[in-house]
Amino acid sequence: MSDWKRTTQEVSFESLPSEMSSAIKQHIERYNLGPILDSALMCIQTDSEKIKKGLFVKAEAAQMGVIVTPRWLIWAVKRTKMATTVLSAPLSNLIVQDYAQTRFMNMIPDSGIEVSGVFTSASEGASAFIGLEDNVAGNKFKEIVVQAAQDAKK
Repeated sequence: MSDWKRTTQEVSFESLPSEMSSAIKQHIERYNLGPILDSALMCIQTDSEKIKKGLFVKAEAAQMGVIVTPRWLIWAVKRTKMATTVLSAPLSNLIVQDYAQTRFMNMIPDSGIEVSGVFTSASEGASAFIGLEDNVAGNKFKEIVVQAAQDAKK
């Protein structure tokens, strides 16, 4: 069982929290990504809350907005007492897999996707975990992003 309680819902980009949508727009401008949001296939918001296990575990929360287009994956993360961070990558540079199929699932149970490759803001390969609730919206997003990544490589 995951250490996080997640709530994932399909949303429009405009309904993401304003700090998050502003950070995404700034990221797109900074890296000259163009009008990539015009062709969004799906946008989700996942709110995550750390499940307290034990007396000394601090409460922790995170909010994530993720957009997939036919060619791009862009996501923003807002954690408790931290500024919003935005990452993006062309899908043609990414390996996207269901987290349940990774070797880490046995060590750290959770639900979401693992993305590996070269991100827009980095010159070397990296990987990231995008947590998703195991529900209709989370599973739909997972299917769409995996398919979009496969299609982008054709």
